[in-house]
Amino acid sequence: MTTPVITPRTLEAGGLLLRPWEAADEPAVTAALRDPGVLRWAAGRGAAELPEADRGRAWLAPRLAGWSAGTAAFAVVDAATGTLAGSVGLRDVDRLPGQAVASYWTAPASRGRGVAATALDAAARWAFTPVGRGGLGLHRIILDHALVNTGSCAVAARAGFRLEGTMRDHFIDPGGRRHDSHLHARLATDPHPAGPARRV
Repeated sequence: MTTPVITPRTLEAGGLLLRPWEAADEPAVTAALRDPGVLRWAAGRGAAELPEADRGRAWLAPRLAGWSAGTAAFAVVDAATGTLAGSVGLRDVDRLPGQAVASYWTAPASRGRGVAATALDAAARWAFTPVGRGGLGLHRIILDHALVNTGSCAVAARAGFRLEGTMRDHFIDPGGRRHDSHLHARLATDPHPAGPARRV
């Protein structure tokens, strides 16, 4: 199967803009990766094991190229100020027909405002939109998180991603420790989450 090239898009949702990453975002990403939670659960081992000064560039590089490699990678920014509030991405688009894998994190200063759940819901709604109407035409989006990362579980639930099961020893944190993970999924045929996302 050939890797799909995805046309970069900007989405609006709840006072947020989801836009493609830019090289100029590197300082804000570097700052976000200083947060222990983002570093442990969302940076990836490759970036987390680098010196602090190199993490932002290493994390950002595949997101800058992602749209041409089957990944819709969004910087989540405050629509009024342009301040980086977080990240949401859909990778492995159509690696399995009609499916993708979601990931997300929230910058520490933007927590408690529903940023991650709002952005995840917006990305999912766009991804489920038919191709002829500007979406990706997907049917199923999955995500997983370590069981001990309860904040991520709350985000998934608020964005309409149902819990499907537990994957044993699935997640490996930067220290090499394995964690059981929850698997969540949302289908195009699922009802939209009730009301606006709140918190997290």
